[in-house]
Amino acid sequence: MNIEEAKKITKSLIDTFLSAGDLSLSIREKGLKKEIKSDNTPVTNGDIEVNKVLIKKIKEITPNIPVVSEENSENKENQSLKDFWLIDPIDGTRDYLNNRDEFTLNASLIINNKPLIGLINAPAKKRMFYAYAKSHSYELINGQEISLSSNLKSNNEITAVSYSNDLKPEILEIHKKYKVSSHQKMKSSLKFCVIAAGEFDLYVAEPRACEWDIAAGHALIIHSGGSITDFANNEIIYGKKDFKNTSIIVKNKNLNNG
Repeated sequence: MNIEEAKKITKSLIDTFLSAGDLSLSIREKGLKKEIKSDNTPVTNGDIEVNKVLIKKIKEITPNIPVVSEENSENKENQSLKDFWLIDPIDGTRDYLNNRDEFTLNASLIINNKPLIGLINAPAKKRMFYAYAKSHSYELINGQEISLSSNLKSNNEITAVSYSNDLKPEILEIHKKYKVSSHQKMKSSLKFCVIAAGEFDLYVAEPRACEWDIAAGHALIIHSGGSITDFANNEIIYGKKDFKNTSIIVKNKNLNNG
């Protein structure tokens, strides 16, 4: 897929992501209905409705590309996928349920088992991010496309985001290696967005969660000049068994080039 095709697909999804984000907030205001899935994680009617909206539009635009979503069983048993969509309609469902603002809507187009396109909307924070090629990673601010590749931090301190305040020893070791001065707990794929935007430098996690949690953020990171590998410095690929994640080290462009 060439850059113009990737750009066209991405741009044709932005309005859908914005309206789906508004829908998620509207459903929450009216009152969410929660169920517990077989893996003991919550799902709401908001997750399901957003999922429907995103999949409908994606299938209209790319009808021949399979879709894998956290909230659907379709294609999850297919172990030979190379080109496919990964969708997490609402990442951070617990934050969504608890009226917090870090939940996100996510989709990534995987080509040859690598993320090409990524879209992430954090509707409660009014932040919309997308990427489709090297040096084409953006945040939409007041209708203006702002490049993430040119964002620089205002100080030289190395800061990290984490999914927990209680960090495991192997994560603390990596923080020490990169001279991290402080870390902030953050939910959902918003972690990838703030790193791509240059607001934080590093995110480290042991194997946890699933590919649809990180794929869109992965595209944002690499297209803005950052990097994402496992603890052994191997490239992250997608379409693995059960779509389970490996360990990850996410670095922004400043740390990646340091």
